Amino acid sequence: MTGTVLLFDLFGVIARLQSAEGKDRIVRAAGIPAPDFWDAYWTLRPPYDRGEVNGPGYWRSVAKTLGTRFDDHLIERLVAADIASWSGVDDTMVDLVEQLAAQDRRIALLSNIPEELAGHYEAHHAWLERFEVCALSCRIGRAKPDPDAYRWCQRALRVPADRVLFVDDRQANVRAAEAVGMRGRLFTTSARLREHLAQSDAE
Repeated sequence: MTGTVLLFDLFGVIARLQSAEGKDRIVRAAGIPAPDFWDAYWTLRPPYDRGEVNGPGYWRSVAKTLGTRFDDHLIERLVAADIASWSGVDDTMVDLVEQLAAQDRRIALLSNIPEELAGHYEAHHAWLERFEVCALSCRIGRAKPDPDAYRWCQRALRVPADRVLFVDDRQANVRAAEAVGMRGRLFTTSARLREHLAQSDAE
């Protein structure tokens, strides 16, 4: 797989998905029953991920959809709780990123992430600097599985699409990458990804 650029998803691959404890903290702060809350949370998330609204704007929209109002203090708490819920990382995957960088492998990142959370990761995780390209949805104005998100990465990396291996924990995102000509790999565990990369290098 010499010459291949490894394009990683962040959440569910290198960073962990929302913790149950973190999700509970958000719901308690909002004071809204969980099913209704999460429906509004996810329905309104794409514009937030694309950087079209900021944190306060997103949470005001959530409140409006739920027929309530969040004051400025509560919005600050919700932004902080939301960041905390997404802040866990998989140390075994961080180790893999560091190893690949040390081997001078070309690695890049494509993540659906809002600005406040992006700022948190940049402030706390120096390993983000290992990526040749960090395509954060809030900065590029495109979010997976929009084909333009993958094309943006391809242009930034300056390689043909088939020279990119995209790794994501969601099949829909992997298929979207494959639809624009990239190779895709569904992430399950760091051990299996290491095995796949080792086998590919040996071919």
